[in-house]
Amino acid sequence: MQLTQPVALAAQETSMDTIQVALIEDHDVVRIGLRTALQGQPGLTVTGEAANGVDGLRLLETTQPDVALVDIGLPGIDGIELTRQFRRFQSEQATAEPNTVGTKVLVLTMQGNEESVLAAFAAGADSYCMKDIGMERLTEAIKATHAGSAWIDPAVASIVLRQMRQGIPASQDADKRTIAIGAVDPEMEKVIETYPLTERELDVLELIVSGCTNEAIAERLYITIGTVKTHVRNILSKLCANDRTEAAVRALRSGLVS
Repeated sequence: MQLTQPVALAAQETSMDTIQVALIEDHDVVRIGLRTALQGQPGLTVTGEAANGVDGLRLLETTQPDVALVDIGLPGIDGIELTRQFRRFQSEQATAEPNTVGTKVLVLTMQGNEESVLAAFAAGADSYCMKDIGMERLTEAIKATHAGSAWIDPAVASIVLRQMRQGIPASQDADKRTIAIGAVDPEMEKVIETYPLTERELDVLELIVSGCTNEAIAERLYITIGTVKTHVRNILSKLCANDRTEAAVRALRSGLVS
């Protein structure tokens, strides 16, 4: 039986480092499975859930968790419209309470088409994951999103990277905005200045952004796969990136690759 109203779960003892998560998912089996799995992850606790967009929006406005996992295909209002309305609510709240720490929105969906991906980010989503993601990676995504990083599923990363490289066209219609991912923060700029990439690492990074595999990079640059892996490790370390996708996003944000 589906929920007809948002549910704030019973209060639990949580430390200051515990990330409070809300689940907005209309499929009961998926939502219950997520709740059970996430409650078993250290540093995470599920504090509320809803089975449709209207109730989900009310849940986020009243409880304001750290991270909201939002499905796109919700009844009532879909996850994209929910995100857009919640961001508007947060903007109004920020005016009244400037020091409020806002909820991050992580879209968790089966929809990986370009229209859905770009619409979700345009509406204000912080991260985007496909539902076939493993629990370990989902936990990483939640923690990264909570920390302020945009976690993008590798399955849709090419869409976001291509949009960033093409630039963001102006539009008068807010419902048709395209994704805008801002520049790296000053701290990351300082890291890049302190640990600059070598010319060869920049060559490898450009091919990573283009979507090349290690084998393709080795062939293009006439080097061994082992050498490529060494360069990739150095690049991830210098850019403080967890994987190739995050490195590519930071490269484009910082202007290392155009």
